[in-house]
Amino acid sequence: MEEGNAKERANLAGVRHIVLVLSGKGGVGKSTISTELALALRNAGKRVGILDVDLCGPSIPRMLRVQDSAVHQCDSGWVPVFVGQDKAIALMSIGFLLERPDDAVVWRGPKKNALIKQFVTDVAWGDLDFLIVDTPPGTSDEHISTVEALRPYQLLGAILVTTPQAVSVGDVRRELTFCRKAGLRILGIVENMSGFVCPHCSECTNIFSKGGGEELAKHSGVPFLGCIPLDPQLTQSLEEGRDFIQEFPKSSAFPALTHIAQQILDTSQRSS
Repeated sequence: MEEGNAKERANLAGVRHIVLVLSGKGGVGKSTISTELALALRNAGKRVGILDVDLCGPSIPRMLRVQDSAVHQCDSGWVPVFVGQDKAIALMSIGFLLERPDDAVVWRGPKKNALIKQFVTDVAWGDLDFLIVDTPPGTSDEHISTVEALRPYQLLGAILVTTPQAVSVGDVRRELTFCRKAGLRILGIVENMSGFVCPHCSECTNIFSKGGGEELAKHSGVPFLGCIPLDPQLTQSLEEGRDFIQEFPKSSAFPALTHIAQQILDTSQRSS
């Protein structure tokens, strides 16, 4: 037992800051935010890991074009998959453990919770500046297991993702309640899919309304990290597994994403 606890502590000992990405609603872009935040932090010279605990919808391997990779074992546990030539992003996902990409994860809660704990304890992350944890929607067993497993470590806090419309904002309000009940620091709210900027005339059309996330942040007394518009170039980069931060610096979503990453960097420096 002591040997197991020592291995667990060693695997996360080199991780300086852990950031959870949460939302009470599915389809708001948590995996997109997790991926682009990791790329922006890497572009700022940081060593980054992504832990994908969305067990039923592991999409990040495809977003980073490593869906055909496999994890390997070492003395310390699982070796994550490294992304890009510089290998500055380490990724662990159940997507690497499925026999076929179309396999469904049909598990009850206890088995999911056991795998989440194993992801936390048995992945040899090495030295990281940030570990981004992409979560499934909701406030269920998986979220409780994730928060409890990570609580003894350098848990910086949570980013909450919403879209502008009232239905999504209402679900994220419940996620705020979850964070407060769990004693989890809220780093801020991101409003995703906030308007569509025409690439030809630059006019912004608010397809899903606008301002719901910012209003929720003001009402709840938590930071508002910014609005990310719908951007065809961002969609293209995720579909093709390309580095949006490096390849599309003139896109409408680029300044919003890099501003969010800078706020996380500033928060981490104040917490160090």
